[in-house]
Amino acid sequence: MTARISVRGFAVASATAVTTVGAVVGVASGSQQDAAEPVEFVASDATLLADIPVDGNTQVQTASLTQQADRQSDAANDAVKKQAEESARKQAAKDAEARKQAEEERKRKEAEEAAKKREEERQAAASRSAERSASASFPQQSSYSVAEVQAMAQQIVGGGQYQCFSNIVERESTWNYQATNPSSGAYGLVQALPASKMSSVGADWRTNPATQIKWGLKYMNERYGSPCGAWEWWQVNHWY
Repeated sequence: MTARISVRGFAVASATAVTTVGAVVGVASGSQQDAAEPVEFVASDATLLADIPVDGNTQVQTASLTQQADRQSDAANDAVKKQAEESARKQAAKDAEARKQAEEERKRKEAEEAAKKREEERQAAASRSAERSASASFPQQSSYSVAEVQAMAQQIVGGGQYQCFSNIVERESTWNYQATNPSSGAYGLVQALPASKMSSVGADWRTNPATQIKWGLKYMNERYGSPCGAWEWWQVNHWY
């Protein structure tokens, strides 16, 4: 008959340590002895005792807690490594996105600066063209049609401000370069008052629409900043 040893009293606090030593009591079947003194075994090598057959070919089946701890440590290290790699990947993605946005912002600002510069150059060119037109001479005629006077104004004032200039002239004189206000004495396309002020541009102010247009443009620019500024004032006050 095979005798077996029962293992009692082991308490394992965790997967990596044996904290309590149990008592092993061997009882041999058919023995004369009713009870044997308990024999204590200490698991000093951090091994786990299993059910041990006693039949002359005894084998102790052990699972090293140290090896288990090593495996758990390796698994933990792998997890930390993966977490670090993931964090690094996310940070690299954030850095790349930040660089992309910075580059896009730089290009946007460059495009805005280029557009601003082009607009300034365009305005400067338009201003030079207006100055050339204003200083241009128009052949003197005995009379002028409304269409001819308007063509002069378009050339002298320029497309950007012409409509505002036209709005004022239409209401002041209906494009009649000889229009006279009987009560005030205002005269010409822009109803200059006194009319003689237009002589600062040309002595032919009474008969030459171009002279009147040049003076009117100069007056609007100096007093209101532009014909459109003058038109804004006119709409509120009905005079300028």
